[in-house]
Amino acid sequence: MTATDFIVARDDLETCKTIATELPAGESLPQDALLVKVDRFAFTANNITYAVLGDEMKYWQLFPAPNGFGNVPVWGFGEVIASNHPNVAVGERLFGYFPMATHLVIEATDVSKRGLRDGAAHRQGVAPVYNAYARVTGDPAYAGRQGDYQALLRPLFMLSFLVDDFLAENDDFGARTVLLSSASSKTAFGLAHLLHTRGRKAIGLTSAGNIGFVSSLGCYDEVVTYDSVTSLPSGTPVAFVDMAGNSALRAGLHHHFCDEMKCSVRVGLTHRATEADEGVLPGAKPRWFFAPDQIRKRAKEWGPGGIEQRFGAAWSGFAPLLERCLAVVESRGPEAVRQVYLDTLKGRIPPEQGHMLSLLG
Repeated sequence: MTATDFIVARDDLETCKTIATELPAGESLPQDALLVKVDRFAFTANNITYAVLGDEMKYWQLFPAPNGFGNVPVWGFGEVIASNHPNVAVGERLFGYFPMATHLVIEATDVSKRGLRDGAAHRQGVAPVYNAYARVTGDPAYAGRQGDYQALLRPLFMLSFLVDDFLAENDDFGARTVLLSSASSKTAFGLAHLLHTRGRKAIGLTSAGNIGFVSSLGCYDEVVTYDSVTSLPSGTPVAFVDMAGNSALRAGLHHHFCDEMKCSVRVGLTHRATEADEGVLPGAKPRWFFAPDQIRKRAKEWGPGGIEQRFGAAWSGFAPLLERCLAVVESRGPEAVRQVYLDTLKGRIPPEQGHMLSLLG
């Protein structure tokens, strides 16, 4: 039995192809292993960030590929089609981190009523969330269009939630206005929604082509195009959450706000701009936000279920926005996956679209 994998060149993300890989037959699965058919998965600009940071953040090691290539991790759904674990039945539906492939072998461990983990040796040494699978058979929150929203937005909204929590616990570093670049991105408008609900002013920075969509979301107090950021008043404290990774924009904002730039957090790389030699910027020193650190901190402080309870409440307030602002587009087959991947890589996906893909025909 063979699987189809979609892989990309690690040193040139525009080079991509599909390959066939051998799978163990059901009777030859290792003890406690599962053979999972990957039904459908979400693909967003966040997956491009996974690829850009593949070596640095160990994303490439999760789903091994031939030398020089990588398999971009995605969030999606799979069906157990063979099981060597006594407590996991064939036909179960799982939600979690999958390769861009038709199948995955999972070495099931820590199996509970709600979920399980992949204990494969090559998947260790990364944040635990990347190895966890929710058992979602019969759960309406993960069925149909609601399931698509979970795959497209839930992982991104968790990042929004954690960044908002980081800012809130630090009283926004004295700022009452937060600037968000790549404001049309799903992580950015999730964060803007959270900032708005707790009374902070959220200003979205975006391209001229996306200003209509960003303005229609209703979660930004103001929307400004990138070429107009120096028109923003500079006399009050601000925080900057950089979803774009554009070094020229970041430097321009720091020089415009100078000491009033109280916090500068780097979260994403949607623009994949070449790093400039910024030198020492005025204002707060830019820092990377690493979500697993915030998760570990809050898990210790809030105790078992604390993160899930608070995140669930935040998600329930955010989900109604999705039906109004997100059109789910479904595509199947290797060529369709390739096209959506390249369009996302080159920034050609309209912000109001969310893509659910499958390599299965």
